Amino acid sequence: MKIATVHDELKKYFGFDQFKGNQEAVINNVIAGNDTFVIMPTGGGKSMCYQLPALMQSGTAIVVSPLIALMKNQVDSIRGFSEEHGVAHVLNSSLTKGQTEQVKEDIRNGITKLLYVAPESLTKEENIEFLQGCDISFYAIDEAHCISEWGHDFRPEYRNLKNIITAIGRKPVIALTATATPKVQGDIQKNLGMDDAQVFKASFNRPNLYYEVRPKTEHVDRDIIKFIKGHMGKSGIIYCLSRKKVEELAETLQVNGINALPYHAGLDAKSRVRHQDAFLMEEADVIVATIAFGMGIDKPDVRFVMHYDMPKSLESYYQETGRAGRDGGEGICIAFYAYKDIEKLEKFLHGKPVSEQEVGMQLLQEVVAFAETSMNRRKFILHYFGEEFDEENGPGAKNDDNSQHPKKQFEAKDDIKLVLETIAATNERFKALPIVNILIGNKTTMVKQHKSDQLDQFMKGADHDDKYWMSVIRQAVVTGLLKKDIEKYGVLNLTEAGKDFIKNPKSFMMSEDHNYESTEGDDDIITAGKAGGAAFDETLYGMLKDLTRKVAKEKEVPPYAVFQEPSLNEMAMNYPTTLDELKNISGVGEGKAKKFGKPFVALIQKYVEDNNIDKPDDFVVKSVVNKSGLKVYIIQSTDRKLPLEDIAASKGITMEDLVCEIENIVNSGTKVNIDYYIESLLDEEQIEEITEYFLESDSDDLKDAHEEFDGDYDEDELRLMRIKFMSDVAN
Repeated sequence: MKIATVHDELKKYFGFDQFKGNQEAVINNVIAGNDTFVIMPTGGGKSMCYQLPALMQSGTAIVVSPLIALMKNQVDSIRGFSEEHGVAHVLNSSLTKGQTEQVKEDIRNGITKLLYVAPESLTKEENIEFLQGCDISFYAIDEAHCISEWGHDFRPEYRNLKNIITAIGRKPVIALTATATPKVQGDIQKNLGMDDAQVFKASFNRPNLYYEVRPKTEHVDRDIIKFIKGHMGKSGIIYCLSRKKVEELAETLQVNGINALPYHAGLDAKSRVRHQDAFLMEEADVIVATIAFGMGIDKPDVRFVMHYDMPKSLESYYQETGRAGRDGGEGICIAFYAYKDIEKLEKFLHGKPVSEQEVGMQLLQEVVAFAETSMNRRKFILHYFGEEFDEENGPGAKNDDNSQHPKKQFEAKDDIKLVLETIAATNERFKALPIVNILIGNKTTMVKQHKSDQLDQFMKGADHDDKYWMSVIRQAVVTGLLKKDIEKYGVLNLTEAGKDFIKNPKSFMMSEDHNYESTEGDDDIITAGKAGGAAFDETLYGMLKDLTRKVAKEKEVPPYAVFQEPSLNEMAMNYPTTLDELKNISGVGEGKAKKFGKPFVALIQKYVEDNNIDKPDDFVVKSVVNKSGLKVYIIQSTDRKLPLEDIAASKGITMEDLVCEIENIVNSGTKVNIDYYIESLLDEEQIEEITEYFLESDSDDLKDAHEEFDGDYDEDELRLMRIKFMSDVAN
């Protein structure tokens, strides 16, 4: 068939004069009856590669796709280009008996050119028998990475496609994916029996996308709100890992005047469709979603994609960020990173088959490496997908945070060696924290128990803090000098490369300012933003600090029990002049606003008037009313003296989450009585000793308390005592 004819058909069916990238070569290869493998980034026009050949040939092309929403989207699109309604159909369990018969009738009559099916539907014996008697033109396997356990969206049912295709009758196969590392690519070809397929691989580079990774602090919601308010009216997607976080963040955005909607698999089908359509029709600016959202969403003008939580793999990250700027315009990709989120993802791997754990861990280490790297992020991503990139002159070379704000590097060879030697000296029995405690000379119970304080390495790293050594350990894991034993909940083991490094140390460069564990709020607007943020008012902050000390003295409590520094920081930025505004400052809440707030709002009001200050009202983050009743349930349950473990279990949350909730309740000014629980852990003298410490201390930092007591109490015990103390004296 002549190339001109293919161009004519493109114009006839889709109205385009030109193909994109290597679409034309792919289409000609499919029409020629050859197996074809297409690796093309999101927005590159993959669907055209099988839609046009299907429309041009006799028979029906079977398109295997993982999502009903995606199939419906494509079918509606194809029907828009044809006068024949039956030109494209979906065959799945949602159809009535009559609808299924109509689909089969259209296929028998040669009307249907594209039949979209989920792999589960294709395995049904009745469908296989029906399709065996039909004229099949070819098979298109969309989202083919689902075949590979090394892919970011592995689906076991995809593994059986080769056998089903053989059962129906082998015809040419075109496999398509937006993300495939060389390893995943080989896995796909092997599993589909298409080793001889011609491979068409487009560049993975999206020059218009800006990549940035920011520390995930306690002020992450405020950072997001500031950014969006600097891009009002523009479309954006924010990805979260849990449905609960999706709901919470969407509500927080809504009460702060942002037109946002949630999207996750827990919503009923009607709500999901309604929210997706509202986003596509620009009735909503922002979608807060789990990874359930996005596959096949063809919205060209998404201007930003944020990751509230780091995803489980770089493939996921690449595919999700790829939904930004598909029209070639601005596309800002910002991920918020804290290593504790990665540790949560590691915990999800417990109990899974060992092979699955190993794959999951390897994928997570790539995510950590990307988040903590100081190299050009575009180069890092492209290298991961097997593509070289010139970070000086390549398209979009300087369009990332590391290139725009290069980080200073230093030689860390000796520090890496010290970490590896410490792990060897402790017979590879510890997780990261005990290793860090040995290095900084922290005599915890565990350290003393194993006599690790007698090692040569004890206190050898005391010139750096614990965060620094944690970072060194992570870098050693990422570069393959250490590995975590998942079966033993993260115990660190030396690899062969690690053992060799001890004998033959090599240069090891680390970046100076990767403080991703910071709990201080970052008061600047996100760097990719364009709006100016409220400036921190140092004069007012000093006045508020003095007032805090004065009020604390009057109430006979430590200053931090009145308002903590992050709250004072925020007051000095947002100038709350009423108790209603004050209670929206993080760490304040209604109880504290009532108890301590009057002199603070009076001081701020006078300061604002005296200095003629315009308040940045729109940057005061309003909190969402807790509709879940969790707060009430916790207060009622603790009043009834239920064990905290039972309260957590009854709500399906972890103990850590429960303790966080109790802390939030107490910090917002409400008393919670957990004395009964603490008394089951500590005796009267111990309780008195810790209470006295918090009463006299200038800081409520748990690490300071831990050091003060020389490891006699663990951090969980001290944390519960801090909650009791705050509840007793501050509320």
